[in-house]
Amino acid sequence: MSLITTLAQLEAVRTGRAQPAATVRHRHLSAAPLVFVPLTTAGEAGAPLGALVGTDRDAPHLLVVPQPRDRDLRFGFLAELADVVLPYLEAYADAVEPAERTERDSGTGARVKVEVELCADAAQIVVPSRAGVEYVRLLGRSTRFRRTAEQDPQAPHPAPPRVPLLGRWLTHYGERARVPGSSLLLAMTDLLGRHWATGQSTLEDQHLGALLAWIDPPAGGTGAEAAHRAELAREDGQLLCPPAGPATDPAFDNKLLAPAIERYDRARLALAGAEDGLAADGLLRALTEAEREVRDLVESRTRPTWDAVWRGLELLRRLPEGARVEERWTRDRWSFTGHRDRVRSGEPPQPRRDDAVTAANKLAAREREQARLDAQEALDDPLVMAGRRLSGEAFAGEVVDVVMTYSEGRRPSPRPLVTVLTDDRPHLGERVKVYRSLGGRAQTAEFVEQAGDGVLVVRIVDKMGRGKEPEPGSVPEKGDPVCFTLFEHEQRGGARLPEPEDTPWTHGGPPGAEGAVAEAPDAPTEEDVL
Repeated sequence: MSLITTLAQLEAVRTGRAQPAATVRHRHLSAAPLVFVPLTTAGEAGAPLGALVGTDRDAPHLLVVPQPRDRDLRFGFLAELADVVLPYLEAYADAVEPAERTERDSGTGARVKVEVELCADAAQIVVPSRAGVEYVRLLGRSTRFRRTAEQDPQAPHPAPPRVPLLGRWLTHYGERARVPGSSLLLAMTDLLGRHWATGQSTLEDQHLGALLAWIDPPAGGTGAEAAHRAELAREDGQLLCPPAGPATDPAFDNKLLAPAIERYDRARLALAGAEDGLAADGLLRALTEAEREVRDLVESRTRPTWDAVWRGLELLRRLPEGARVEERWTRDRWSFTGHRDRVRSGEPPQPRRDDAVTAANKLAAREREQARLDAQEALDDPLVMAGRRLSGEAFAGEVVDVVMTYSEGRRPSPRPLVTVLTDDRPHLGERVKVYRSLGGRAQTAEFVEQAGDGVLVVRIVDKMGRGKEPEPGSVPEKGDPVCFTLFEHEQRGGARLPEPEDTPWTHGGPPGAEGAVAEAPDAPTEEDVL
């Protein structure tokens, strides 16, 4: 946590209102995101109780499992969820634009550019909290390997046809959410917590109602008071702001939900034992009423959270988008397009466990994207850059002198010495490299000396053209404001890892080698293809 964030939290406690932690929005927001508010049964993480899902704030789709222990009803829920989510994903799959991608030639090993298709946009899913992201991953893991009746006619509980395809997409979105800066699957609490600092802990910020209370408290009250009401206020023993997405409140489970499910079970059992049509009609009405009662209860728990997610989206849209957000969204579009292509080509579902090379590549990519995200957020946002300046990772000031010098050699190149007057205290050492943004690219300089209190001298070494004289605008002039960072603006790739078939025996050996345990993937079916 940066000093700026700590100061903002203290200010939030003093004023009773959340303070901005950013001046721009650092995540992409789709024009029509799919909001997903899940609700699960207490004590069984994978048992869905219901959900609100959709792209229209005023017309969400309500999905309910009146008896979560019934496997058939749970599969019915997943089938309904697939009927809502898959068409939304497929709507983005066919709108494409031409793009170039660098690939390694299989024959020569050289890197060449090839023309490919890139989805013009990508589907975005928004859930209430971090627990919702984990639930999406859990749904994907538990459904992508399900056997359908076509795959296995003897399966005792075959999955509906499109449920495995839903699982593959949810798995991809859950994995992509682990990449720093990705916006395919977003948690509203993390989004709001990134852009505002409250007077409560990070754990307390995971309660969406309390977080919104700090950011936008009602008139005449403070954020702390409103957050306290959001967390604890009850009416007839039930929370006014239930923590749906996906948890439930024990008081709701014990006093309302359990009796309603019990009535549903009794009505279904009575209907199954009906001996004549007249009695069955009355029992069917009783079953319908019992199911409607469960549906009303589920909606009463999920609707406040549904409205809170949309309220959070409204607050975030008021912030201007950061300059480099679109670049990160383009990488999300490449990820979406790549998974679309894998599904369409008939590849099997994602494996249960990654091999050593794939796991190492994922870890390296996430580390690289985290460093890239930290740098880009600072370059896009003066408030974030202020935190880096306070920690000694950057300095800003005014140019007070520029002296033109040249490198030694047969073709001397310009190496101007720039003197900067600053109030910052960066952690500089001899010939430490510093960087400044020049037309969207990083210009490198070397620290030369500290010429006095707050007076730093740096030598610019690149991005000045090929001539003997620097190109206009490539060297700051006296009186110009400048900002140099000690961190690189673009992250370098690490060492290339071996191909999976060349994995050394210390990491499990190549697939198919003696002693290696390889899982056979499920054979793809027609339902696995968009």
